Amino acid sequence: MMELEGEKPNYGEPRKYDPTFKGPIYNRGCTDIVCCIFFIICILGYVAVGILAWSQGDPRKVIYPTDSRGQFCGQAGTPLETKPLLFYFNIMKCASPMVLLEFQCPTTQMCVEKCPDKFMTLLKAYANKEDFKYYKNFCKEGLEGLTVTQILSSGLCPAMLTPSKPFTRRCFPALDQKKGGEITVGNNSKFDDGEGNIRDAKDLVAGVKNATVVIEARQVVMKIFEDYTQSWYWILIGLVIAMLISLLFIVLLRFLAGIMVWVMIVMVILVIGYGIFHCSMEYVSLKSEAGSNVTLKDLGFQTDFSVYLHIRQTWLAFIIILAIVEVVIILLLIFLRNRILIAIALIKEASRAIGYVMSALFYPLFTFALLSIVIAYWAVTAVFLSTSNQPIYKVFNDTACDHSRKICEPANFSTSSMKAECPDSKCLFAFYGGETVYHKYLIGLQFYNVFLFFWCANFVTALGQMTLAGAFASYYWALVKPDDMPAFPIFSSLGRSLRYHTGSLAFGSLILSIIQIIRVLLEYIDHKLQGTQNKCTKFLLCCLKCCFWCLEKFIKFINRNAYIMVAIYGKNFCTSAKDAFFLLMRNMIRVAVLDKVTDFLLFLGKLLIVGLVGIFAFFFFSGRVKAFENTAPNLHYYWVPILTVVVGSYLIAHGFFSVYAMCVDTLFLCFCEDLERNDGSLARPYYMSASLHDILLGNKAVEETEEPTQSSTHQPDDQDVQLKQ
Repeated sequence: MMELEGEKPNYGEPRKYDPTFKGPIYNRGCTDIVCCIFFIICILGYVAVGILAWSQGDPRKVIYPTDSRGQFCGQAGTPLETKPLLFYFNIMKCASPMVLLEFQCPTTQMCVEKCPDKFMTLLKAYANKEDFKYYKNFCKEGLEGLTVTQILSSGLCPAMLTPSKPFTRRCFPALDQKKGGEITVGNNSKFDDGEGNIRDAKDLVAGVKNATVVIEARQVVMKIFEDYTQSWYWILIGLVIAMLISLLFIVLLRFLAGIMVWVMIVMVILVIGYGIFHCSMEYVSLKSEAGSNVTLKDLGFQTDFSVYLHIRQTWLAFIIILAIVEVVIILLLIFLRNRILIAIALIKEASRAIGYVMSALFYPLFTFALLSIVIAYWAVTAVFLSTSNQPIYKVFNDTACDHSRKICEPANFSTSSMKAECPDSKCLFAFYGGETVYHKYLIGLQFYNVFLFFWCANFVTALGQMTLAGAFASYYWALVKPDDMPAFPIFSSLGRSLRYHTGSLAFGSLILSIIQIIRVLLEYIDHKLQGTQNKCTKFLLCCLKCCFWCLEKFIKFINRNAYIMVAIYGKNFCTSAKDAFFLLMRNMIRVAVLDKVTDFLLFLGKLLIVGLVGIFAFFFFSGRVKAFENTAPNLHYYWVPILTVVVGSYLIAHGFFSVYAMCVDTLFLCFCEDLERNDGSLARPYYMSASLHDILLGNKAVEETEEPTQSSTHQPDDQDVQLKQ
């Protein structure tokens, strides 16, 4: 066994022997009370923001398209219930650059039952009774007794109708492209615009493109939502399989830790190797397929991700990435083989601890439930806040007008001075906004919602870490196991954490949340300045993002060990963080050798579970296995359920393996404390087991120890217990 002892830098005073210390202190007081009170006040404010958002918001604005009067098309229980589609009077006006600035076409929009399916101009339809009856379906009311000129000047009807198809509940021209590249609409390359002009069908392209620029994302979201409705039960089955595999793996790890770790390592290498083989086969099979040699740069961004799977460069990228991962893992296994043996022994010791605290395996379910509540509350509040604006109407016109794009009131616009000065102008719905105090500070409320989401999510995670740390610490510091342990270690630790250390949990999670919100702001600034920033600004933003990413990782590491010290000693957060940091610095070599290697092995376990479930999901949802062709659901994007299953599987595996990771970290910190407090003599025996002593100190350390000490490295017998007491 390799020697792990090294020269210890002077990081604070080591712990001194205390005969009264017997593990987690039960007689403790409340810590960080100020932060606890502040956290409670912020939570009450968060609830108030939610109530305010729910009273002002209207999610229908996200679901239904809105006509020029601000009414929702297709909304149940309204006169427009039977008119679910939005029709544009003149789609070519959507080619205006103002569409990209104001997200609204400067043309009248109305709700209709179905889109027009044939060419027709108002002038020709007016002369035919049947045609005009059909034309009225796309006009406003009040046409009786009016001439064509009066109808057009009043803006009651569109000048023409073009064959259209519904797209995200909106009527867009049914454009097509012939083999020669000629654009057609309704099989015609030209059309009458209703004003006596014969125009090319390609003139409609710009209008359609700008009109869809705002709703393309919504269209993708709707398709993804439809895919979820078709595949949710299969996704659930995939996640259940991931949970069962994770649970089976953890149970086997409890009894066969050494064998399971090596099986896991071999299987990870084999799974990645199979991935490389499959990607290579796909790469070769696309060699003869037309258009497969297009580069990803030339293809650009496509909402249908399946398009990328028909490009050879995509599979080549997969091959390179998987090959790099495979080589890195193999090299790490070769160079860290001795340390991996030690880490496996440490995992065995953690398995023994979990054997005494089996309820810890199910605690991640409680954490997952709390996180689900936090995420759901944040998401619902965000939707209601974003839809709590009032409809804003603006003046739109074809000719020059001083009142263009000014706010107007549609109820009295026809008699207003704006209409008198600009006869051809219209007062149309522009967007949702508001001028009240609530609307002015709406962006601040959204920021508060995001910040409290980070704080609450980090608090729930911290609560889980402290609860598990307290339970495993009670195992380590018990002389006689399980007699000296609490009857229910998890519930006992959870009660202590909530009763005495809510303030410490809130303090640590607050620091982490501030760093995370700064990272979000940096990403937002980077997105806003994209395209206009110079190289110096770009370099500065990259440096800041990198620094805060590193800082976040460091704070997570400090918080995790601080919560362990709080669970053991019951001190405040700052004192516990300082003690944990100095203790780790005094044992820096052991931290690097054991703790991180163990984390690497547990990460391989998560990678294995995700790989197995991900491969199964890929072959099932993509329909590449004949046995599943008729069973798999028909989807727009089969990558949607695959990604959902992969991400969900990782979260499930992470939940189970986080118990092991927390157990290893707690045992390691307790071991370092044990070495400083005790010397292994009969009067001051180590609390660690003989196996743990051999793992972390090595055989050489045992040989150098005196004879009484050598016998005391084992778990103390009854005489040792009496001396200790």
